[in-house]
Amino acid sequence: MPTMTGGQAVIRTLSRFGVDTVFGLPGIQLDPLFDALHGQRQTIRTFHTRHEQGSAYMALGYAQASGKVGVFAVVPGPGILNATAALATAAGSNVPVLGLTGQIPSRQIGLGLGIPHELRDQTMALKGVVPWVERAETPAAAPALLQQAFQSMLQGRQHPAIFEMAPDILAKTGEVELPEGLPALERPQPDANAVEAAAKLIAAAKNPAIFVGFGAMEATASLKRFAERIQAPVIMSRSGGGAIDARHPLAAGMLTGQALWPEVDLAIVVGTRFLAPGLSWGRQKEVKILRIDIDPKQAALPKPADVTMICHADTGMDALAASVPQRPANHAKIAAARQDVAGKLATLTQQFELAKVIREELPEDGILVTDVTQLATFVQYGMPFYHPRTLITPGFQGTLGYAYPTALGAKVACPDKKVLSISGDGGFMFNVQEMSTAVAHGIDVVAIVMNDGAFGNVKRIQQTQYGGRMIGVDLRNPDFVALAHSFGMRGTKAETPEALRTALKDAFSTPGPALIEIPVGELPSIWGLIQRPPSAG
Repeated sequence: MPTMTGGQAVIRTLSRFGVDTVFGLPGIQLDPLFDALHGQRQTIRTFHTRHEQGSAYMALGYAQASGKVGVFAVVPGPGILNATAALATAAGSNVPVLGLTGQIPSRQIGLGLGIPHELRDQTMALKGVVPWVERAETPAAAPALLQQAFQSMLQGRQHPAIFEMAPDILAKTGEVELPEGLPALERPQPDANAVEAAAKLIAAAKNPAIFVGFGAMEATASLKRFAERIQAPVIMSRSGGGAIDARHPLAAGMLTGQALWPEVDLAIVVGTRFLAPGLSWGRQKEVKILRIDIDPKQAALPKPADVTMICHADTGMDALAASVPQRPANHAKIAAARQDVAGKLATLTQQFELAKVIREELPEDGILVTDVTQLATFVQYGMPFYHPRTLITPGFQGTLGYAYPTALGAKVACPDKKVLSISGDGGFMFNVQEMSTAVAHGIDVVAIVMNDGAFGNVKRIQQTQYGGRMIGVDLRNPDFVALAHSFGMRGTKAETPEALRTALKDAFSTPGPALIEIPVGELPSIWGLIQRPPSAG
């Protein structure tokens, strides 16, 4: 067996697992790991960021855009804690992200000496965020543990994982057996009895509807075949946007789904939590539920289904498509509901016009990454998407500051695609330092910053629900255009939709990252159109 350091064992194993990119920040506990990255630089690119949160979000964006495992490396203690917002987002969105982190020296772990970056129990702290956290105690142990990490992340319901290694073990030399590559992952087949029961449900239904989320992104061809077989509308959650082309006559967003819901008698739920329909749309006792999910625990929430198929989305839908007869097409109701929703969205003039320009200027396969801001909410519910993985959101975690660094990771994963992020002024400042990363590494993301001088969503709630008693919402912002210039990137201000069109054309046609500031006042609210579980009580 070859002799190598623990750091080399980690990086060479990752290379054999197909990892070609690592985002990270070096530090003394990770020196042997980054030295190993230097030695592997012909096969693994390293992107260093300005904050640990940025590293983890970039790995998340890389994974969301590509479907591959995103990898980041940060120091222990405060470094990995800074990354946990992104890890929580990855866990909530079922995205495979591997975090590599150090420790204090192995002989001092658990003693409470006050060693730099020491936590009381780092492993247990991280297990409160991600399902798989393990530490390698020898260089020889690293490959097998990393293999477990990849199997855990990719086998069944996907999720992030954390791999720890103390600095003295990263530097230690030993004999290490490297794996040839990842073993084949198991793909459970749907139970034949469940398929038969599901086919009977579909046969008995007059108005079935298919609900999909991010869990269906690897099964889009099967989804299209199945939907066309049973002629059911495909209602895409915000995280499921683009699972089927929005121009397809069976495609529907959540607002169109709300409009169709009163006549739905069977909900076929594939790779989504089904929270809004299951908890907020009513008729819970009238609608039969068929769940296709790889996770039996998730498949029972928010309530048990009438029939549950525990399998991957594609195998489940393919089995059903082969078990039910072809239904005749009848798209009139879906078209009418889509037209009605479009009319309502058009009344929200400012967001509608801005979103229209964005859709027209962003290529069909371009990627849009949204933060938690009012225009982002509008495009999640009201803008059409034509390809899988072209709308990237923070999911139910709603992590403010997510969009810009995540978009950088998406661009690294998909260098031939145009990538655009939408942030508010509040959220953008959470990771504003990553403009430096974009310039340093030549990552051509275009960032839209909606500037209303406030945490706009919170301010609206305080105005409408708390009698205008506003606290902690007004912001003092920099000159965003000048700030972009100071980092060495292009910046411009767009005060009208047509000015935004001009700015986007210029940004997409000119190499290099860019920022577009859109000054806005109070925007019309989309929330009156949306039925969803309350966030507060």
